[in-house]
Amino acid sequence: MNIIAPAGNFERFYAAIKAGADEIYMGIKGFGARRNADNFTLTEYKEAIDYAHERGTKVLLTLNTVMMDNEIEALYMNLKALYEHGLDAVIVQDMGFFKFVKENFPNLEIHGSTQMTVANYVEANYLKSIGFSRVVLPREMSYEEIKSIREKTDIELEIFVSGSICISYSGNCYMSSFIGGRSGNRGMCAQPCRKTYKTEDGEEGYLLSPKDQFLGFEEVQKLKEIGVESIKLEGRMKDPNYVFETVSYYKSLIAGVDKEERTSSLFNRGYAKGYFSENRDDLMNSNYASSLGKNIGIVFGKELELEDRVVLGDGILYLSKDFEKLGGGYINKIEIKGKNGFSKEANVGDTIILLQPPKGAKYVFKSYAKEVNDDVESSMKKADKLLDIDMKFEARVGKKAKLEITAINNRNEKVVIDIETENNIELAQKKSTTEEVVKEKLSENGDTTFWAKDIQVTLDENCFIPLSVIKSLKREGTEKLKIKLIESYKRVAPTKQFILTSKEIIVKDPIFSAIVSNKEQEEVLRELGIKKIYQKGYDVAREGNLNEIDLSSKLATNLYQILENNNSVVTLGWNLNITNRYALYQLETIKNLDTVILSPELSYNRIKEIGETRVKKAILGYSRPRGMYIELPLFKNKCEVIENEQGDKFTAIQNELGNTEIYLAKPLNILNDRKYLSEIGISEIVMEFTFENAEEIKEVVERLGVYEAYNYEKGVF
Repeated sequence: MNIIAPAGNFERFYAAIKAGADEIYMGIKGFGARRNADNFTLTEYKEAIDYAHERGTKVLLTLNTVMMDNEIEALYMNLKALYEHGLDAVIVQDMGFFKFVKENFPNLEIHGSTQMTVANYVEANYLKSIGFSRVVLPREMSYEEIKSIREKTDIELEIFVSGSICISYSGNCYMSSFIGGRSGNRGMCAQPCRKTYKTEDGEEGYLLSPKDQFLGFEEVQKLKEIGVESIKLEGRMKDPNYVFETVSYYKSLIAGVDKEERTSSLFNRGYAKGYFSENRDDLMNSNYASSLGKNIGIVFGKELELEDRVVLGDGILYLSKDFEKLGGGYINKIEIKGKNGFSKEANVGDTIILLQPPKGAKYVFKSYAKEVNDDVESSMKKADKLLDIDMKFEARVGKKAKLEITAINNRNEKVVIDIETENNIELAQKKSTTEEVVKEKLSENGDTTFWAKDIQVTLDENCFIPLSVIKSLKREGTEKLKIKLIESYKRVAPTKQFILTSKEIIVKDPIFSAIVSNKEQEEVLRELGIKKIYQKGYDVAREGNLNEIDLSSKLATNLYQILENNNSVVTLGWNLNITNRYALYQLETIKNLDTVILSPELSYNRIKEIGETRVKKAILGYSRPRGMYIELPLFKNKCEVIENEQGDKFTAIQNELGNTEIYLAKPLNILNDRKYLSEIGISEIVMEFTFENAEEIKEVVERLGVYEAYNYEKGVF
């Protein structure tokens, strides 16, 4: 089982390598689902690839966002440079970018991002059939669902085991996009889930903020037993100490060592098992959304009975009963109740005397754990990942001594170096060189990044080899091996570039269609003359709810629904995030696909750039925009209105599966733009109705309602 670690900059990259990560996922500046991370320039990325390959670690490029046509094409030169330099794999969300990569760089592994929300074996097998080698399953999957998928597919599976959880399905969150034009699907999420909200009943807090995920020994062993190939850690924007400690912890678990975790002492906004088990009652943390550290006790006057150990140099935060920050600092004096003088430390159960707790302080959190940080930093300084090598040394009197060094690169290819001494080996005048001495000198690591796993030595009796010669032979050999090893990853890209040119748009006469949530809405629409009516579906087809997916529906709102559909003509829903001609070109291969509702994150100008396509293009003309699709019943009421700090209101509905869907109050409405939509190649204008009544539907259809374009006019970041 591999461990996949994050790196948002060189510090985190080195921390992950030193801790022993098998693979590292990292972005290039300007792209990927963590565009706010430092990320790497092209030159830095090449340097990182070489550094990783020298130590047997793979590098995975994160380009896991939805893209526009010009962005896909603009990536070619950078991707070509990294491909030729030895990049191991690319992680993608966009089906169009997948097509572009597959055609232009046929030998590059492609992994399906968790942003694709591939949540069942049918979708996983489909990705395998078109050229993906791995899929990262959604965080919302239970162990039983992961196990079921593993039994029905042979594509590599990657599972998140720790780190931040998006409350909405990744790839199906549009809250940031619709509120402020910052798309989570494009790596620019403003994290509205980490803000405070209040309900009409007066409940207030971080109502959409989940705890972080942290799976332990039992869960990792289960994943290992069923044959999951890779476990993944989140944290491209976390501290290097966090990265090193968390990678080290999971390396131990994979090796079968059940050790105490210390990650929660380095970053902590609450931890839970996520969705791994069926019990998900403790997943949310409505009290706070940022890392405050560990709660070490409740304040009584100036006394604090400790629930965790403290030492001089620890950082603490004072919090009110509502978890408001009231102040804090570093501990420079510890007074334990009942003891004379001051101490350097205090343990669980000790009561310490606080010097000046702020007025209103109730909780004390340890925000900086000095002992853990000191230990991690010390370990990191001494650690390095070494690549296993085999050595064969042969020395015959009267001939030059030979050293053969063999390494295996990440593509399972042998890299071999043969080197020999300048002079012939002489007979020993006094003490001959022994096999043990040769092995000892060859096994010394020195400043190399190699570990001699197996050393075979063949010597003539009574031969003498100066120790300096053995050391020099090894030093020169490992230096040449490093160069040859790095070169073994290089390859040449095909000379012919695959590009889809934009075809001239044919003006259409678009029809109006509708998506409905109930029979009453359908009846009203038919009376109003709307003939093409779809039934609302579920955004995600989870392995555990496949029997709930309507395969007779002419609208597919997940990949499973179109792959297994019973109809000869099917429309693909807007939540599949189709934003470019390459994606439409790839989807043409699905035989029953007739129409695609383009992503509402596209601007009109971007739609024009797509040009004419074989499949018909539809657009969401009216909708109460759905901001989130959440695998939890978040609120006690089936329908709940919540409000953010800015006064924006949202309606949260619990659907038949017990999941929460959150809708913006102000409807999207571009129905008045019908003439312009015809000119940019739109064949169908879709009206999506959720909880509208008959009068509201009539207002929309007959009088077209109030115009609100959201992202269609300005686009998204």
